[in-house]
Amino acid sequence: MNLPKVIEELVKSQNEFDSVAYADCFAENAHVFDEGKTHIGKAEIEKWIDKSNRDYKATMDPVAYDEKENILSAKIAGTFPGSPLTLKFHFKIADGKIKNLKVTG
Repeated sequence: MNLPKVIEELVKSQNEFDSVAYADCFAENAHVFDEGKTHIGKAEIEKWIDKSNRDYKATMDPVAYDEKENILSAKIAGTFPGSPLTLKFHFKIADGKIKNLKVTG
């Protein structure tokens, strides 16, 4: 599967539970929508993913990527109810950074 470099970096940092590297994949004013909440800016995204890493220990295993729509389907496994499950990650990327990410079931 051929993923954009920034998505490869996001997956790697998630699987290493590296919240700083994860947040570095995003533009300064990026938006993330997950579990009904929006997180705005790199600092808030880092806080969100750090808490998520501690609470759920979720890892990502990419299973499909739609290049035209910039949607990654990945199996997510961790310490949360229903694990593992497949989620879709809808990306908007500009200048090598993630501008928007929406996570859906």
